[in-house]
Amino acid sequence: MQAFIINKNAQSNGDHEVHSTTARCSYMPELQNQINLGAHATCHDAVSYAKQQHPGTRINGCYYCCNPCHTT
Repeated sequence: MQAFIINKNAQSNGDHEVHSTTARCSYMPELQNQINLGAHATCHDAVSYAKQQHPGTRINGCYYCCNPCHTT
């Protein structure tokens, strides 16, 4: 299981990125801009959970730490 967060702030394209705290991504947002998503088996599970918790929000995996879930 890995721990994941989502960035409160949208990227320039409008996406809120999911990051793996376990992977220690170098593109993590500042602590005050992180929303804890908890532990999940995969980034796909974390992105799915984030979409359930934040309906209507564009959510995407980070290119660097959640690449299998990065779509835009």
